[in-house]
Amino acid sequence: MKEKIAIQGIKGSFHHAVAMDYFSPEVALEECLSFDAVVDALLSGKVKQAVMALENSIAGSIIPNYALIDHNNLTIVGEYNLNIHHNLMALEGQGIEELTEVHSHPMALLQCKAFFKQYPHIKLIEASDTADVARKISEEKLLGIAAIAPKEAAHIYGLNLLATSIQTIKNNVTRFVVVQQKNGALPKDQVNKASLKFVLDHQRGSLAAVLNVMSDCLLNLTKIQSLPVIETPGKYAFFVDMTFDTYEQYDKARKILAIMALEFKILGEYADAKK
Repeated sequence: MKEKIAIQGIKGSFHHAVAMDYFSPEVALEECLSFDAVVDALLSGKVKQAVMALENSIAGSIIPNYALIDHNNLTIVGEYNLNIHHNLMALEGQGIEELTEVHSHPMALLQCKAFFKQYPHIKLIEASDTADVARKISEEKLLGIAAIAPKEAAHIYGLNLLATSIQTIKNNVTRFVVVQQKNGALPKDQVNKASLKFVLDHQRGSLAAVLNVMSDCLLNLTKIQSLPVIETPGKYAFFVDMTFDTYEQYDKARKILAIMALEFKILGEYADAKK
């Protein structure tokens, strides 16, 4: 029996596409309605690994997911960058002119807003999941309603593609991470990226000093995100991603940063998806 992988959403979603590309086209899924449910599936032992979206090249960081990974002591063991293509789909025989409503995730609607300016008669309605709208249209035979979803959703649920790649910005990439409860412990020679969290003393130059250490150790900072420390107003935790040529460079910086920071945590050591 195949190990299940937890995803937010259902078959035909972007998370499903990542799971198929990262693991296997025949991957077994634990479909979850929310990211909280994804984490619950991991913590309960129902699954050993999960796929979570972490940031989008247009919309930026999905900040609640950083908090979920941190607060539940999950470990990032891999990443995958997916080119996002939004497609308009409806029941066979339906044309765009016959549509009255288009349902999809708020982010998908926002990223396709320009396309619908030429169809002012269509009302855009927010939904919780792109693929779930496609499934509902198919199962309930909904006329006059279309979904914005991945092409795979049209294939799975038997819908007709009315328009493809309707997103306004064509270069639209979402970064997904693979998380689990315990570190997968990749061999050091396969690790060239790390995600860290640290909290610094609230004084002038503290962040600059950390960045200088990273530079001196030849690390390439690819992401920095700050989140407030809830218990201490005015104090911030920093989440950073960095790439490096050798594990030794990273290991040296990691040991120095652990001394400099008030709090320090490794969120994951893994292979850079871009290499």
